[in-house]
Amino acid sequence: MSMFSAFTRTIPQISIFHNPSSASSNAALKLLRAAVSSPYPPSKPNALPLKFNLDVVENQSPTPEQLGIIVSYLATPKTPAAEVPSAASLLSAHPSVEAGPTSAEDVSSLAAQNPNALKWPIVVDWNDGRAAVGDLEGVKGILEELRKKRDGEV
Repeated sequence: MSMFSAFTRTIPQISIFHNPSSASSNAALKLLRAAVSSPYPPSKPNALPLKFNLDVVENQSPTPEQLGIIVSYLATPKTPAAEVPSAASLLSAHPSVEAGPTSAEDVSSLAAQNPNALKWPIVVDWNDGRAAVGDLEGVKGILEELRKKRDGEV
């Protein structure tokens, strides 16, 4: 450990796989952008914005490799074996989505053909191994963990 390592911190990399036709995806993108440009949490005017690199991937699903990683981030050590998420857990209940695809490759292929097949947004904290899929509360949870780190609560 060098004498400067305490001063070098990796800036978190957050990606949002965003579909502008999804209300929850638009709300998540607005929340993420506000968190890096305005006080966070907004209820504390003296708070600083969060520091993270935001990568907005619009109208494009994650690659099969990224899907595999994202699914692994959805499971926690407390997740019972019978409830461990699969790539299919990223699929929406949209009427045009047929049951069946389970592998990351199949889900990615389906999403490329039919963007409505996925739950939007898909937000990933690549540094801390967290993901939220189709869930604004999950995005808030990712931001809260970043806030706790920033404020030395972790």
